[in-house]
Amino acid sequence: MRNTIEFKVYGNYALFTDPLTKLGGEKMSYQIPTYQAIKGIVESIYWKPTIVMVVDAIRIMNPIKMESKGMRPIEYSGGNSLAHYTYLRDVCYHVRAHFEFNPHRPDLAFDRNEGKHYAILKRSLEAGGRRDIFLGARECQAYVEPIEFNQGEGFYDGVDLHFGTMVHGFNYPDETGVNELAVRLWHPVMKNGVITFTRPEDCSLVQPIKNMQAKTFTADDIEPVDLLHEQL
Repeated sequence: MRNTIEFKVYGNYALFTDPLTKLGGEKMSYQIPTYQAIKGIVESIYWKPTIVMVVDAIRIMNPIKMESKGMRPIEYSGGNSLAHYTYLRDVCYHVRAHFEFNPHRPDLAFDRNEGKHYAILKRSLEAGGRRDIFLGARECQAYVEPIEFNQGEGFYDGVDLHFGTMVHGFNYPDETGVNELAVRLWHPVMKNGVITFTRPEDCSLVQPIKNMQAKTFTADDIEPVDLLHEQL
């Protein structure tokens, strides 16, 4: 497909925080990435409000290992506190994702050119992304490079696992057409080392958080894809 990319993302550490562990100031990572975390990585490779990035699947290439570290986070009232953060260590994922034009942004119809968006996306991936890549938390630097999704041998090839209930991602008004921020939950299942993500609109467990308005864009606010493609 002309809108699909496959890539490897890897790093020394990752922190896909389970929100249940944040109540006491501690942080513990989920065993696997959330949809929102991988979507953020794809958007760091290339993003414009004209398109919506959709994560299709990931392969867990390395064994799931965790490591705790003593941290001194800054408190809002000033000073530091003591906490333990539990990270995933030595992570590597193969990702398949694609983009679609955002149906809730008719104001950006002038910027819809699938071929040029795709050409920029591929070039951005080969360059390692247009923005910094990190795995769940800013201190977890990561790197991306193009690969074939089924390339290589994964540690969990042939393995099926269930991971219980976890956060899938957030519903933002510019991607849903609804003026509210909401969080989605789901029940991920690994089959033969691959986790296939449920599409955001198909998640049945959705909890509203607060009212929110979508940001308005005009032709003066963004660089047209035709001009950006010409520059590259």
